[in-house]
Amino acid sequence: MTTYTGGCHCGAVRYEVELELERLVSCNCSFCAKRGTLMAFAPEEAFRLLQGEAALVDYLFNRKVIHHLFCRTCGQESFARGIRPDGVRTVAINARCLDDIDLSGLPVIEFDGRNKL
Repeated sequence: MTTYTGGCHCGAVRYEVELELERLVSCNCSFCAKRGTLMAFAPEEAFRLLQGEAALVDYLFNRKVIHHLFCRTCGQESFARGIRPDGVRTVAINARCLDDIDLSGLPVIEFDGRNKL
């Protein structure tokens, strides 16, 4: 596992997360497709919010099971929280918000969220 840091555009929200960046997920649901997010997933215990809890605004849509958390200052969603179908609490990291990462060499898995949600 590697520890990465990341956060929102303005810097109000900062976190660190332990994960292996082996692949990214691109979802085509109406919400993800418009934002162009590339996601990596980590168990909740591997994620630490370092600052910005008060700066976060929560958005739920569709089945209302994923908490999309946005910085109230810059509007960036750098991570989301949810529970997998097997009950594991998970954090979806917007890999584009990780510090000093070249994502171009990582494979991207397409998830058909448009037809699964």
